[in-house]
Amino acid sequence: MRAVFGFTPWESKRLIGKAVAALPEVAYALEHAQIVISHGSTNVYVAEEIMGEMDTRDRYVSGQVINGTLCQTQPEEKPAMLRLVEGRPVPPVPTMEETLAGWDDKSLFIKGANAVDAEFNAGVFNAHHAAGTIGWAYGAICGTGIPLIVPVGLEKLVPSVRAASQELGHAKADYFYGTKIGMLPIMNGKVITEIQAFDILFGLHAVHVGGGGVSGSEGTIVLSVTGEEADVRKAIELVESIKGEPPLKLQKRRCADCFAPPPAFTSGTDAANAVGTVTADEARKIKQCIFSGTAEEDLPDWFRKREPA
Repeated sequence: MRAVFGFTPWESKRLIGKAVAALPEVAYALEHAQIVISHGSTNVYVAEEIMGEMDTRDRYVSGQVINGTLCQTQPEEKPAMLRLVEGRPVPPVPTMEETLAGWDDKSLFIKGANAVDAEFNAGVFNAHHAAGTIGWAYGAICGTGIPLIVPVGLEKLVPSVRAASQELGHAKADYFYGTKIGMLPIMNGKVITEIQAFDILFGLHAVHVGGGGVSGSEGTIVLSVTGEEADVRKAIELVESIKGEPPLKLQKRRCADCFAPPPAFTSGTDAANAVGTVTADEARKIKQCIFSGTAEEDLPDWFRKREPA
């Protein structure tokens, strides 16, 4: 039997979240080991499917593309990264080195992505010059052999993650629409898109056949799914249950006080090259984003303003 589905990005995130939660290695780590679920909109759905609920769902992101602009979230509003030890949330520790101390190949690190290609390589945007969360963790992930799961929707499909990562970097581009970014390519993660989700959940073969949309369906992807009729019927039932998945209620960072914090975003600048770091006053002179320092009322008319706290 064949069924054809369309998924908005939010419906895809729910489907992918269910698939990640259904992985045998996730079930094992929940009982016997540790799991880190890093910030990200898709990981909100992963966390909800694993934990049952998430009261910080509308704030559990870090970087984001919003208003068609490369942006971030307000630092003091971002919750701590989720770490589960034998299924129980535990308080964060100061460094990633301490977080991953003693981990082996039975623990799991879950990190979303900003790009995926046809070979299921993934790429992560880096507003931090040292690649932030994944940059701090990736050495231990590769060196120790910690499994890395990468949930990412096909709305983020690119021709080549390798080529994309070679294009980006804080010091490479002369102009960024929004915040400066680089990209860390991930070639050794277990990438879970909608295609893998149908296989994990139902044993079905899915083919990406199209995408796009209007009037709230922008970013929609279309899949053709085939398999035994009973399995396809189960898939239809699940898909019908997630149709209309509402978007997260995310807010951008306040542009007026969004400046490069020392020393994270100052690599390649004259100030950083001179002294290795910069003061807070010097950081305010370094524009990490073209909208840094702009009052909400002075943003372009098309730019969705930040709602008052």
